[in-house]
Amino acid sequence: MATLIRRSDLQVLRNRSYLRLYCARTGSMLGNAISPVALAFAVLDMPGGSATKLGLVLLVRQLAQIALLLFGGVIADRLPRNLVMVASDLMGAAGQAGIAALFISHTSNFAPILALAVVTGAAPALFIPASTGLIPQVVNREQLQSANALLRFSMNSSTIVGAAIAGVLTGTIGPGWALGVDAASFLFSAVFLVGVKLPPTEALPKASKLTDLRTGWREFASRQWIWAIVLQFSLANACYNGGINVLGPLVAHTRYGGVLSWTVFSVARAAGLVVGSLVAMRIRPRHPIRVATYVTFGFVPAFFAWAAGMPIWVLAVTALLIGVCLDIFSVLWDTSLQTHVPQESLSRVSAYDALGSVALGPIGLAVAGPAAAAFGAANALVVGGVLCGATSLGALALPSVRNLPAQKPGTAPDAATSASAAPAGPGRPAVADAALRRDAARAETTDVDPDLSGDRIDS
Repeated sequence: MATLIRRSDLQVLRNRSYLRLYCARTGSMLGNAISPVALAFAVLDMPGGSATKLGLVLLVRQLAQIALLLFGGVIADRLPRNLVMVASDLMGAAGQAGIAALFISHTSNFAPILALAVVTGAAPALFIPASTGLIPQVVNREQLQSANALLRFSMNSSTIVGAAIAGVLTGTIGPGWALGVDAASFLFSAVFLVGVKLPPTEALPKASKLTDLRTGWREFASRQWIWAIVLQFSLANACYNGGINVLGPLVAHTRYGGVLSWTVFSVARAAGLVVGSLVAMRIRPRHPIRVATYVTFGFVPAFFAWAAGMPIWVLAVTALLIGVCLDIFSVLWDTSLQTHVPQESLSRVSAYDALGSVALGPIGLAVAGPAAAAFGAANALVVGGVLCGATSLGALALPSVRNLPAQKPGTAPDAATSASAAPAGPGRPAVADAALRRDAARAETTDVDPDLSGDRIDS
C-alpha cells in the first residue's frame, strides 16, 4: 500500500480542516456500515416483524431523502457547509437513537419507527450536497483529487470494517444497541465538523427557495457533460439495480445453491472500491470525464458472468472490477464537479446530480422480476448488460464528455469549459473574479503547514 499512496497524496492530511473532515467521514461511515445489518435484524426480530415491514422502513427513508435532496442543495449553498453537515449529523443521531431506543424496549408499535425513518432519511439529504461543496472550500485545487481519493479510501475501508463489526455487535449486544452505536457515530462526526474552518465567502443575493432551485438547475443544465453523465448513470443504475441487485441473488439461489456466491461477489466488490481509491490517487488524466466514462464499461462483464453461470472466482473478478471502476469514476467525477462548477452553486448542482443519478433505479427494481419470469433470468441479465454498455457509448459520443479538460490550479471554474460545455439554458453568471478572490482567501485562511507543496502526476 505504501507504494500505491505517495507521500504527496498524504500531505493534504496536514491541512487541519481537511483532517477534521476526514476523521468525521471515517467515523460516520463506520457507523453507517453497522446500520443496514442491525436495522434488518431489529425489524425482523420485533413483534410482528417481517420482510414487508423492513422494506417499508427502507422505502420511507429513501423517499424522505429524495424529496428533500434539492432543498438540501439550496441550504448548503447559502449557509456554512460544515454547519449544515453538523445539523444533518445531529438530526441523524436523534433519529437513529430514537429507533434504537424503540427496539431496545422491544416495542411492537411500528408507526414511531416509520416516523423516525423519515428523520434518518432527511439527514443525508442535507449532508450529501454540503459534503461535495465543502471539500474545495478547505483544500487547494491542486490537492483536490488526492483529497477525494483519500476520503473515499477511508470511507470504503470503514465500510468493510463496519460490516464486520455489525455482525459482532448484532450477535452479542443485540441489534437495538448496535443501532445506538451508529447514533453515536453521528455525534462523533459532528464534533469534528464543528472545528472545520472555512474561508470567507460573499453572501448570495436574497432569493426565494424556488429561485435558488431554478438558478441551480440552470447551472446544471447549461453543462452538457454533467447532465449527460447523470443521465447515463440513471440508466445504468436502473440496469444494475434490476440486473445485479435483484437477478444476481436470484441466480445465486437457483444456480449456485445458496448465499456463498453472492457473499463472495459482495466482498470482492467492496475490496474493489478500496483498490479503486488507491488507483485514483495515482492518475491525473488530461480529460478526466473521458477516462471516467471509459471505466464505466467495467460494470458490464458481471451481467454476462451471472447470465452464463461462470465459476464463482470469475464472478469475484467481475465484482472486483466493478468496485475499482466505480471508485475511479467517483473520484474523477467529484473532482471535475468541484473544479468546473462555481462554488456558490456547487451544492445545488450536486443535489441535481444525486437525484438524477438514482431517479430511474426503482424502475429497474420493478421490471427485473417480471422480465426474468417472462424471458428467463439469463436473458434479462444479457439485455441489462447490453443496455448498461450502451449508456457508456452514448455518453462518449458527446464531445463535451470526451474533451472536458482537467482544471489547472488557480483557474476559475468554467474558464476551461466554455468551449466544451454545450449551453442548454440561460447564460451562466460571471464568476471568475469571485472565484479568484475565494482562492486567494483560501490561501490565507486554510490550516496548512507552510512548507507543503504538491507534485501533480501528469498523464
